[in-house]
Amino acid sequence: MPDNSLYPLKLQAALHVKVWGGRKLAERLHKVLPTDEPYGESWELHDSARALNGEQRGRSLAELTRAFGADLIGAANDPAEGFPLLAKFIDASDWLSVQVHPNDAQARALEGEARGKTEAWIVLQADPAARLVAGIRSGTSRSELKASIQQSTLERLLEFTDVRSGDVLTVPANTVHALGPGILIYEIQQASDVTYRLYDWGRLGLDGQPRQLHIDKGLRVASLAEAPEVRQPGNDLLVDGEYFQTWRHALSDGEIHLQTEGHFQALTCIAGIARAQAKGHPPISLSVGETGLIPASIDAFRLSGSGVILRSRQP
Repeated sequence: MPDNSLYPLKLQAALHVKVWGGRKLAERLHKVLPTDEPYGESWELHDSARALNGEQRGRSLAELTRAFGADLIGAANDPAEGFPLLAKFIDASDWLSVQVHPNDAQARALEGEARGKTEAWIVLQADPAARLVAGIRSGTSRSELKASIQQSTLERLLEFTDVRSGDVLTVPANTVHALGPGILIYEIQQASDVTYRLYDWGRLGLDGQPRQLHIDKGLRVASLAEAPEVRQPGNDLLVDGEYFQTWRHALSDGEIHLQTEGHFQALTCIAGIARAQAKGHPPISLSVGETGLIPASIDAFRLSGSGVILRSRQP
């Protein structure tokens, strides 16, 4: 039976300082940044996010996943592996490292981790001439890729792509990629932080030292196949992948009624104000930059307000 002590949760994100970060998490998403350091990521949905409302207030998603299991994350997931998806905002004021992630089998073999990392980017804001990297130029051999990294000439082999607000890019595991300066995104991904840096633009970290590269493992998992393409979705289903789906809901004065079908639902507000309510439970209100979670044990819920919500779930 579903656990009745679960209800729609409003979440407190975890903020992360990054050498390539900036201040847009505060300026555009109203995050309270506790120091003057460059903040690059806000982990909205993750083991480290904490409940802000109700009797579970203060407990992390890791704790709640262990306590409630399938009632929170759905029957298809193993609570011992933690919360299965990670959603975050990323503020790139400089280039992120050129990197690659393993797939599930490679993550188990190379790191003893349960998951690899497939992700998707939804561009919320992009400065004029903003670019990202998605893949390696066609015809590149693995030996050429290795030599270019060793000689610090990798840039000539990268596939650069212009981006604008509203663009979406799905980045399968094994894709060489990098986010460029002047871009603010919502990222939905498998809950894994296994990252192999291939190249870091010759920069130093916040400690004044070069950041660690992972060239051997990165070369093992990097795909030389055709790169994914940036696209502008033609409907509200922005991402439809093996591991996650994401919809964009533009709310008016009416209501949107949704069934969970036994899957948890992550709700992130990117404009205006929205409200989520399930029968028998108090509503949660989400303003710009705030995230909520509908547990899998709740059968149905409704969205209302005047905002824009990104709703993510497993397929």
